[in-house]
Amino acid sequence: MFDVVCSNLSFSWPDDTPVFQDLSFTVGAGRTGLVAPNGAGKSTLLRLIAGELRPATGSVTTGGTVGYLPQTLPLTGDLTVAEVLGVADVIGALDAVESGDVRDEHFTTIGDDWDIEERTRAQLDRLGLGGLAFDRSLRTLSGGQVVSLGLAAQLLKRPDVLLLDEPTNNLDSEARHRLYDVLTDWNGCLLLVSHDRALLDRMERIAELTRGELRLHGGDFTAYEAAVRAEQEVAEKNVRNAEQELKREKREMQQARERAERRASNAARNLKNAGLPRIFAGTMKRGAQESAGRAGQMHAARVGDAKARLEEAGRALRDEQRLALELPDTDVPAGRTVFLGERMRVGELFAGDGLDLAVRGPERIALTGANGSGKTTLLRLVSGDLAPDGGEIRRADGRVAYLSQRLDLLDPARTVAENFAVAAPDRPEAERMNLLARFLFRGARAHLPVAVLSGGERLRATLACVLCAEPAPQLLLLDEPTNNLDLVGIAQLESALGAYKGAFVVVSHDERFLDTIGVNRRLRLSDGVLTES
Repeated sequence: MFDVVCSNLSFSWPDDTPVFQDLSFTVGAGRTGLVAPNGAGKSTLLRLIAGELRPATGSVTTGGTVGYLPQTLPLTGDLTVAEVLGVADVIGALDAVESGDVRDEHFTTIGDDWDIEERTRAQLDRLGLGGLAFDRSLRTLSGGQVVSLGLAAQLLKRPDVLLLDEPTNNLDSEARHRLYDVLTDWNGCLLLVSHDRALLDRMERIAELTRGELRLHGGDFTAYEAAVRAEQEVAEKNVRNAEQELKREKREMQQARERAERRASNAARNLKNAGLPRIFAGTMKRGAQESAGRAGQMHAARVGDAKARLEEAGRALRDEQRLALELPDTDVPAGRTVFLGERMRVGELFAGDGLDLAVRGPERIALTGANGSGKTTLLRLVSGDLAPDGGEIRRADGRVAYLSQRLDLLDPARTVAENFAVAAPDRPEAERMNLLARFLFRGARAHLPVAVLSGGERLRATLACVLCAEPAPQLLLLDEPTNNLDLVGIAQLESALGAYKGAFVVVSHDERFLDTIGVNRRLRLSDGVLTES
């Protein structure tokens, strides 16, 4: 049986920060997508299953051999393709035998893998790497090729359980679709961490890691989203009902208290007027007080129960904060040319007649192309970060803002608020803090150093400093902005770009992201030529 079973799993970091406590679940054969916010422990969980980490308590068992592709591959540029694939020794032994060297050690190395070259070539072909020579150095490959090569190495092991951590990072569109096809045809137990919604829609179930528990949802990611929305609608209704119930119980308790006070006051006045003996009057007074006390306790208990029901209803609500932005200062008039580049040349990448690019008005442009085609280089030309070897460039007076893949625009030693003050020095401090709050940096969060922020938080801080800076940017350049963002972070980025009213050029292979942000023009860069697509 191909499966993963975790029983009472607990794990903490060396500083005693807990990641999991008594986590138990079973993932069976088939394709399972694992989703959770950044920092929830997705990658840590895969490392525990792969055996790279040891749990403090509990156990992990897997049905069969395990293949594991981490998010960051621990490879050096000195390795060859054959070494990464784990076939170098067998291929070397085969070459020796074909050359007439029939020592026993070569046959021992080969074992049953006489067809290793054919199997390896077939696997590389499926992932678009058929042209790679076995002796080619890793340092000559693109980031996307390295990821695909790492996946091929795991598949060649013929694992029963396959663990993949963000396998589409750095892959271009063609490489992504090859990966989709390979995983759709793969048999066994697949557990995959990804924020690629197109890939998650090819899963048979979604495992959600939240609040220290793992919940399984049948169906693909779209079905999971629909189920979550339905759950949240019910949870919000339950919270509203519980709030109304608590208000009603509090109101009835207050009314009961006021009635008891009026009765006590009237009773004291009547007793005095009736001229009853003091001992009898005291007995009647104590009886009234005890009756009022019992009624008060009953109402207090009902208020307590209503509070408990409200807390329980509130726990079902998800804390998925959305950005609420208005960015009118970024408005660009229709038809205004914000960038014009003619015959731009850069080395051998954009040679010959060079590239032409015009960006006008509030265009939303998606720049696509294979890995290594020069998309980042083109963005650097547009931003002014890189000077062309030839050609002419003209920019409008408005500011151009460039968000690189590294998100290195901010000073990591300064706080979010300090970086924002540098970006918008003329805005009053109260206004700056209000704007940061809209980017979800409230209170103490605004005074955290940028160096300690998560990837999603750093992106939000960068967006705040870019979109609310003075002057506001009229052209925004984004290079793979969804890389390493969780699904909530992607939704927040989509919200920010929805409020942005200027022009932007975005490099991304995430088709759903491009559709959501309203791209209205697509350009493809291939072999040094820029074409409308």
